Amino acid sequence: MNPPIRVAVVDDQALMRTGFRMIVDSAEGLEVVGEAENGFDAVQLVTRVQPDVVLMDIRMPELDGLEATRRILATDRDAHVLILTTFDLDEYVYEALRAGASGFVLKDDPPEQLIAAIRTVAAGDALLSPAVTRRVIRQFSRLPRPAPPKELGDLSERERDVFRLISRGLSNAEIGQELFISETTVKTHVTHILAKLGLRDRVQAVVLAYQAGLVEAEQPPVSDA
Repeated sequence: MNPPIRVAVVDDQALMRTGFRMIVDSAEGLEVVGEAENGFDAVQLVTRVQPDVVLMDIRMPELDGLEATRRILATDRDAHVLILTTFDLDEYVYEALRAGASGFVLKDDPPEQLIAAIRTVAAGDALLSPAVTRRVIRQFSRLPRPAPPKELGDLSERERDVFRLISRGLSNAEIGQELFISETTVKTHVTHILAKLGLRDRVQAVVLAYQAGLVEAEQPPVSDA
């Protein structure tokens, strides 16, 4: 039997923390291992209990979720932060994704969506819907574009094809259909791409692709990643 997914809940409102704890603890294979009410406490909590997933409120006093996410990921590159926000157009979401967060969920999403998001992020996948991907694309298309990283030259032709399709928001299965290769082969390519480019997950791949102008901003993603 696999060990439970260990979750930390960070929110400045006690009622929200209680609600999230009840949802998480009621789900099979998940457990809350700690709570924090601000970013400072969150950083210390993660260091102390090392959860698999951090549910991070983006707006908090003293130290907000954005800076807390930066600090957590600066010391633990393998940490998985799932941003909690009230608004799906919150500009802080873009900055959180740039800081390395693995995705975000709305606070008023149904409980089953929250549970699914936690499982997705804990498995090492990124949670970024096509709608959010489009907003990220628009945001980064307005920013000055740095030169593409030299590590892109280390990608094989097939890996570059897979990378472009990741950036469009395609799932592994859809990438396999597009390139006429198996899903297992796609997973292998994705693993090699992330390793070569020093990326944690698909979210960072999307950010890199559009920051560097590797994919045109007008090209919409087609499905959930």
